This record gives sequence, structure tokens and C-alpha cells, in this order.
Amino acid sequence: MSLTLFSTDGCHLCEQAWALLAQTGLQSQTQISDIIDNEQWLAAYSVRIPVLRRPDGAELDWPFSAADILEFNRVI
Repeated sequence: MSLTLFSTDGCHLCEQAWALLAQTGLQSQTQISDIIDNEQWLAAYSVRIPVLRRPDGAELDWPFSAADILEFNRVI
């Protein structure tokens, strides 16, 4: 499964989320999508980032922990 982390440059919370993904070992299975690259993402996520999305469309909003990420990745 691949995850998407909605993020943007200079977002310290996004950096924390990326570090948590590294802790869980899921960083290599996660792509970062910069919300600035897409108007729809910017409208949807500008005040919510970081947001983690599964391929089925389910989303995990910040704040989340490493345990939350593992559980989110396990549930399908």
C-alpha cells in the first residue's frame, strides 16, 4: 500500500509527520504531495496539513502519533 502525505515547504508539523513515518518504517511507501501544486489540494488542506491519505481515500488528520499511523495503515 502507498500512502500520501499532504504537505508544503516550511511546514514544521509536516516535518514532524515525515519523521513519524520514518519511525514506523513507512516513509519509503509514502509520497509527499505539496498542496501548493494543486488548487484543489490547497483549498482542501491549507489549514489541515499534514494529512495522511490511504489509497482508499481515508484520511488521517494531524495530530497523529506513530501508533496512529500504524493503525491507519493496517485498516483497510
